[in-house]
Amino acid sequence: MARRGNPARLVIALSVAAVLAVFLLYTSIAGGGTPSLKPSELRGHTGRVSLTGVVTGPVSGDGRNAPLHFRLRDIGGTKAVPVVYEGSRPDLFKRGRDIVLSGELRNGTFVGVPGTLVTKCPSKYAPKKSSSV
Repeated sequence: MARRGNPARLVIALSVAAVLAVFLLYTSIAGGGTPSLKPSELRGHTGRVSLTGVVTGPVSGDGRNAPLHFRLRDIGGTKAVPVVYEGSRPDLFKRGRDIVLSGELRNGTFVGVPGTLVTKCPSKYAPKKSSSV
């Protein structure tokens, strides 16, 4: 004798799957992500963005007692923007280091959101040395 399944369970399972699929599609298309830009692309953008570049000098302040002031230049480029950041300064932060910082452009100066300054480790992005053994 064949067992007959409950159609209500199937309808509920398909409804839940459909709701999850719609939610996944919505978050992937209109997820409200923060755009990632470099200094040369910053002009004309409003609101919060993620800015990537190379720290150029002079660097002043410590981020806690006095705001950290520096310039951020395109990686491999020449366009730069002045930056002000108040928050903890990462140990690896220094002139010449690649960083990512979230914030917004205000009156020609990029103002970073505290806690969003991240340094990139250059050794991770360098090509591997071949060993001749």
